[in-house]
Amino acid sequence: MPMADLTTTIFPLIPLRDVVVFPQMVTPLFVSRPKSIAALEQSLLRDDRLVVLVAQKDPECEEPAEEDIYQIGTLAEVMQMLKLPDGTVKVLVEGSCRISLDSLQDDPNHFSAKVTEQQETVQDDLATKTLIRVSVEKFEQYVKSTKKINPESLLAVSGIGQPGRLADIIATYLGLEVAERQRCLEIFDSTERLEYVSQLLSRELELADLEQQIHDRVRFNLEKTQREYYLREKMRIIQDELNSDSEQMGEIAEYKQKIAKAKMTGVALEKAQKELQRLEKMMPQSAEAAVIRTYLDTLVTLPWAKRSRDVIDLPRSEEILDEDHYGLDKVKERILEYLAVRKLAKQPQGTILCLVGPPGVGKTSLVKSIAQAMNRKFARISLGGINDEAEIRGHRRTYIGAMPGRIIQAVKQAGTKNPVILLDEIEKMTRSYMGDPTAAMLEVLDPDQNDTFTDHYLDAPFSLREVVFVATANSLDGVPRPLYDRLEVIRLSGYTEEEKVQIAEKHIIPKLLEKHGLKSRQLKVAAQTIRKVIQEYTREAGVRALERSLATVCRKVATQIVRSDEGAVKVSPQLVSKYLGPAKVLRESEARGPQVGIVTGLAWTETGGETLSIEVNTMPGKGKLQLTGQLGDVMKESAQAAFSYIRSHASQLGIDPGFQERWDMHIHIPEGAIPKDGPSAGIGMALALISAITKKPVRANLAMTGEITLRGRVLAIGGLKEKVLAALRAGVKTVLLPRGNEKDLDEIPDYVKSKLDLIPVAHLDEVLAIAFKAKSKDAEGGKTRGSQRQTARRSALGRVK
Repeated sequence: MPMADLTTTIFPLIPLRDVVVFPQMVTPLFVSRPKSIAALEQSLLRDDRLVVLVAQKDPECEEPAEEDIYQIGTLAEVMQMLKLPDGTVKVLVEGSCRISLDSLQDDPNHFSAKVTEQQETVQDDLATKTLIRVSVEKFEQYVKSTKKINPESLLAVSGIGQPGRLADIIATYLGLEVAERQRCLEIFDSTERLEYVSQLLSRELELADLEQQIHDRVRFNLEKTQREYYLREKMRIIQDELNSDSEQMGEIAEYKQKIAKAKMTGVALEKAQKELQRLEKMMPQSAEAAVIRTYLDTLVTLPWAKRSRDVIDLPRSEEILDEDHYGLDKVKERILEYLAVRKLAKQPQGTILCLVGPPGVGKTSLVKSIAQAMNRKFARISLGGINDEAEIRGHRRTYIGAMPGRIIQAVKQAGTKNPVILLDEIEKMTRSYMGDPTAAMLEVLDPDQNDTFTDHYLDAPFSLREVVFVATANSLDGVPRPLYDRLEVIRLSGYTEEEKVQIAEKHIIPKLLEKHGLKSRQLKVAAQTIRKVIQEYTREAGVRALERSLATVCRKVATQIVRSDEGAVKVSPQLVSKYLGPAKVLRESEARGPQVGIVTGLAWTETGGETLSIEVNTMPGKGKLQLTGQLGDVMKESAQAAFSYIRSHASQLGIDPGFQERWDMHIHIPEGAIPKDGPSAGIGMALALISAITKKPVRANLAMTGEITLRGRVLAIGGLKEKVLAALRAGVKTVLLPRGNEKDLDEIPDYVKSKLDLIPVAHLDEVLAIAFKAKSKDAEGGKTRGSQRQTARRSALGRVK
């Protein structure tokens, strides 16, 4: 367009933010301001589609005035325009020439201006040609040293011989500030403009070289995948370039003091110092620094040299055990022996006690008493449900959220190197795809190995030689043999009724009174009341249900006192149902008399002894024997052995030898949801079968236990004490037991023996003579004793036709 036309024509104007458009350059723009969009639309109405593009001095200014924009800009042609869904307009413009603003008109809808084209001065001498060649070489070097520019851009500058055009193209590719680009636009002398751009290009080359040097030095010191660490190291090297030394953080000095105070040695000390050096080189806010801090905190808080001073005084220890526990004489005696040996032995012995017994008999409190008697700290580890080896040995620090194993955590919690650690429910650890925790416990409990126990998290040996481990279990059936061999088992049986009464009076009630804010004068509970609660509201080997029942009484009494301001309440046996409701336990042996085909057996479970009601029915059939009640294989075999004995001795028992051809037998043990197994119900099932076949009732208040053979012999069984206590709780008066278990009667308290008639038997003949003997009238209401064990079988049995 001729020069005269420019001076007389008004063009629409668009102020640009952070953008400078050069002549002969195609540039995409995004236009969003209403006035700018209106100016753009106005340019499209023109035949030449020209618009004035001028950069703003302040890009944050939304409504620029004449003083807010530069006076030198570019006249550009609108090539393409596209409206986007958000209202923004994308436009492609091509610069035509440099212009200067003569006047700016701020119309209500858009900006417009009168402009004057600025002509370039061009020099075509040797110096200019040399400058062109040098500038092209610098640009090529810059493109190769940085990845910010596409290498194809070299083709755009290699054939250009005009200094002004070359300067504009290079300025477009360089990442210059808006002020620097505007300065390049305002230089009309092409050679001078190229010199200015060449200076800027030299500066960018130096920055690119320095950045490459920093990058190379960082890569030499770091792993390739640690991008985050690479950025931190890059900042450190930049600080080195600026001769800026970072200040040493105060926490480093604090950690050094803690490490020295912890008195760790050997590998642990080396690990701590190495990790501290790593932490010193890291940025404090990094994730890896937080992991190292957690590790160092764990190391410095472990008791590497701190231990409790043993004070083993047997009279004092015995007093502590008696004060905290009633009964359990043999268990207390073994614990005192254990303490005596530890006091005399110069080296700590490797004995690992394991207290085995039903829930609620005081296993955990016994271990606490051991710790108190030894003047040591106490820590408890619950092993129930653990199926991951890492729970014992700890997790390696490569995992997110890693932590030490339960053993190290317990030592840390205790705060001393020689605590008493309770391994609670050791039999409930299970093996899984994550490992076998019982195998990991072998190293923990072996005195020859635990001196250098290495937790995966610590990655340094920690001595467990001085730790006293005491395990507890309800049963040892699930304990692997190698682990079982490391344990010295002490069995705790259930409490008798008399022992429960004493425990309630001396321990439970005082504790509950304090817990519920009651004084001893406000609540009186007689011994007979406690007995009634035990007999009618609990059926357990321990005292937990008894404690819950008495707690219910305390709550209701407390409510009664608060409501009516009563000074004291005495709970008599008659008032128990008022506080606890109807009786929850029905004594079946007391609720029924002699019955045909029903016998009370005795069983041992993890929770103590239990009574089993064995029922037999006969029905027309062909000798089929049916067994129900979720019986195990061993119990089924016992029933088969009993049935075989009856068939082979039918004539001697007064039974028609052909009974199996006309009758089917069904043996059922109620509570079918509970699995049952073991051989000790053999004589009970044999007696129930004989009673059902002969239609002779079995005397009431009689229970029995013993394995039967095909010859009718009664073999010894286990868990006699628990079974006898279960019989006493059920109200049984007479218990038949194998003669082979007579040696175990010494373990049964005299109080229990005085309440029960314990009759050893060696053969089923003796069982039949006692079970089918009628109760004498003079003994009715009292205790029945079997004194005529050799009564003839045929006098006790009728003959079945």
